[in-house]
Amino acid sequence: MPIPTISSQEIARRGKELYQRTIRAKVETEENIGKIISINVETGDYEIGDDLVETSLRLQAKQADAVLWGERIGFDAVYAVGGTLVRTAQ
Repeated sequence: MPIPTISSQEIARRGKELYQRTIRAKVETEENIGKIISINVETGDYEIGDDLVETSLRLQAKQADAVLWGERIGFDAVYAVGGTLVRTAQ
């Protein structure tokens, strides 16, 4: 039986929704602004750290097939290429 796949658009939708609805108020603190958060879009579990790979690996250690979404806490993007990150948190 084939394993169902989730589109990148659906991963993004779920990740953003989880972050806004249940996670943001807990993690958007002065000490976390600028850090990376990886979110398991199926369980809502998350890890915070300085590196996207580090946070993703910690989540995958708990569930190897986790479907992950990443954000930079308090900013509009994880990385900026040829531009600047815009801070969204006050």
